[in-house]
Amino acid sequence: MDDQPVVAAVDGSPDGLRALEWALDAARRHGATLRVLHVRPEPPRAGQDTRDTGPPDADEDPVLAQARARVDVLGGTPSVEYVVTEGAPGALLPETGSKARLLVLGSRGRGGFTSLLLGSNSLAAARDAGCPVVVVPRPGRGGEEEAPVHRDGPVAVGTSAENLDTATLEFAFTEAALRRTGLRVVTAYPWPLQTMLLPGEVAPAQVDQEAMEHETRALAEGLLARWRERHPEVAAEVVVLPGDAAGHLVGESWDASLVVVGRHRRRLFAPARMMGSVTQAVLLHAHSPVAVVPPVPAEE
Repeated sequence: MDDQPVVAAVDGSPDGLRALEWALDAARRHGATLRVLHVRPEPPRAGQDTRDTGPPDADEDPVLAQARARVDVLGGTPSVEYVVTEGAPGALLPETGSKARLLVLGSRGRGGFTSLLLGSNSLAAARDAGCPVVVVPRPGRGGEEEAPVHRDGPVAVGTSAENLDTATLEFAFTEAALRRTGLRVVTAYPWPLQTMLLPGEVAPAQVDQEAMEHETRALAEGLLARWRERHPEVAAEVVVLPGDAAGHLVGESWDASLVVVGRHRRRLFAPARMMGSVTQAVLLHAHSPVAVVPPVPAEE
C-alpha cells in the first residue's frame, strides 16, 4: 500500500462536510491517510500591508475546526492531517491530485448561484486532476424531496464495448472489491440508428436491434475477461442498453453506491483536457457520488 492520501476538500459548506464524510469512509477502506484540505481565497495584495501575515495556520482556521469536530463525532478515524493553504481553488485543487490517491469534493461550495448543480471548482478538479476525483452530490439535486442513499449498493461503471477504458475499469473493480459489493458494467449502443443520405444514395439494410445488442454484449463480455480474472471476488454484471449512455448511468445512480466514469483522452488536434458530454451529464444529474477517472499517461 503506497502512502498517497485521500484528500477531502472542505470550505465550511454542508457540501464540503458531505465530501468529508465520504472521504473518511474511503480512507478507512483503502487503509490510507485522510488529508483534510481548505483552500482559502488568496488575500488581497494591492494597497494592503501584509508584512505581519505569514502562512495560514491550520490550528486557527475555523473551517478546519469545523471539520475536526465532524471527524471526532464520526470516530473510527485513520491517520488524519489538516492542511490550509491560500490561492485559487480551481487551480490548487487539481494540483493536489498529482500526489493523492483520491480527491473528494462536494458538488458545490459556498459560492455561486443556489440553483447550480455543479460548482466550478468541482468541475475543474474533475477535468484536470491527476488522480480520480469523487464528487458527492447534495440530496434533492434532481428535484426529489428526499434522495435515496445506498451506501451498500453496487458500483456502476460506464464504458464503451468497443474500447474499454483500462484505468476506469480497474478503479471500478477495485472499489467494488473494497466495498464487497457487485459491479454493473453499463455499455450503450446507438439506437435508433440515424442515417444521413446524400441525393442518389441507397439506404442500407435495416439493422436488427436484437442482433446489435447481442453483438455489443458479446464484445463487452470478451473484453472484461481479464478484469474478472484479476478480481474474482467481484460479481460483475454487463448491462447493455440502447441509446443515451448518460441517461442510463444517471438511472443506475438511484441504486448505486458509486458511479464511475472516465475522463476523455487528449486528442491530437484538441490537446486540452476534456470532460466529455456523458461524464459531464452524469456529474450534473447523478444521485450517488460520481468518480471521474483520468486515463493513464500512455492512453492520454
